[in-house]
Amino acid sequence: MKSSVRHVAALAALGGLLSAGTALAEGAKIGALIPLTGGLQSYGEASLDGMTLAIDEVNAAGGVLGGPIEVIVGDTQTKAQAAIDAAKKMVSVDGVVGILGALASGNTIPVATSVSAVDQVPQISNASTAPAITTLEDNDFLFRTVPSDAYQGAVLAGLTDAAGIGSVAVLYINNDYGVGLAESFAAGYGGNITSSAAFEPNKASYRGELQAAAEGDPDALLLIAYPDDGGLLILRQSLEEGFFNRFVVTDGLKTAQLIDDIGAEYMEGVFGTAAGAVDNDASAHFAAAYEAKHGELPPLPYIDSGFDAAMILALAIEKAGSTDGAAIRDALREVTNAPGEPVGPGDFAKAKELIAAGTDIDYQGAAGNHEFDENGDVSGIFEHWAVKDGAIVSVEMIE
Repeated sequence: MKSSVRHVAALAALGGLLSAGTALAEGAKIGALIPLTGGLQSYGEASLDGMTLAIDEVNAAGGVLGGPIEVIVGDTQTKAQAAIDAAKKMVSVDGVVGILGALASGNTIPVATSVSAVDQVPQISNASTAPAITTLEDNDFLFRTVPSDAYQGAVLAGLTDAAGIGSVAVLYINNDYGVGLAESFAAGYGGNITSSAAFEPNKASYRGELQAAAEGDPDALLLIAYPDDGGLLILRQSLEEGFFNRFVVTDGLKTAQLIDDIGAEYMEGVFGTAAGAVDNDASAHFAAAYEAKHGELPPLPYIDSGFDAAMILALAIEKAGSTDGAAIRDALREVTNAPGEPVGPGDFAKAKELIAAGTDIDYQGAAGNHEFDENGDVSGIFEHWAVKDGAIVSVEMIE
């Protein structure tokens, strides 16, 4: 009888530990919400490559909680409902303890409010830039490794002024990303905005929208769009119909498709902004590791911030010593915010030793240092990029 009582007590104690999500678990599952189809398909696989590159480093250093990290990928289709459905499956069926992504703000926001905040699963987006995320009611479960478009819009406005463009028409995709960036640009632009209108994605033609935008003869078209949801078609029809021949664009169109699909001679001089990073040891390690596995690093944003998001989530799981969502969330700022012993890409084994010794760490990543504020936001650096001589080139980095 006494032996049975002790056995039952031991099982009860073990059950309590397991239900609390302690480090008895070996490894962890995390989700990656990636647009493998839809308007941001061009960015999806590259972002996933950045994320899995970080997880490869983590697993090569022994993983977390005594075992490897497994990545569960869900296709958001660049659609809100598809992103929600994928996130719900990750949490309820696959048992992920954290989520990377989504990319589009219009996907990230509903996932955060209906899944992450409700089920207490920390979420880190590497690409969602809408200003609305800052004040979102997410119970502090949504973070991002890119700065808000409240800043990007101001930087782009300054560059447009500096280029001597005295008037623009604005066309923006009708979602949180498009609305927020159009508003922040308008707040900082010193010239004349002759018109500003939303467009719906995936239409067969945008001639009506372009004809209206061309009224008043603005100097240029500011296009806030994704390549495969209408952005490339709008550029092509602008040129074919003679509506515009000068363009300012944003991070959503920083892709080689501008040159490959439209033509280098037509895109020459097009410029825009995107989240950027300074050249340092962290960014150099990331670039070398990416090229060793995947070949040349493409001129796309959010690959390095995807790497950092995955690395930060892994560090937080190790720091929490648990798969409990609230514990991991609370550890996110502990592993990224100063003060602490600096660690970066390639240092996961070192970071684990420091965490085990009770030493504070400060992750300094490939895309920046990622000091999360009370809203889960980071400050950042923006790249002024342009099409020159048939290629996308970096002009300067603006903090």
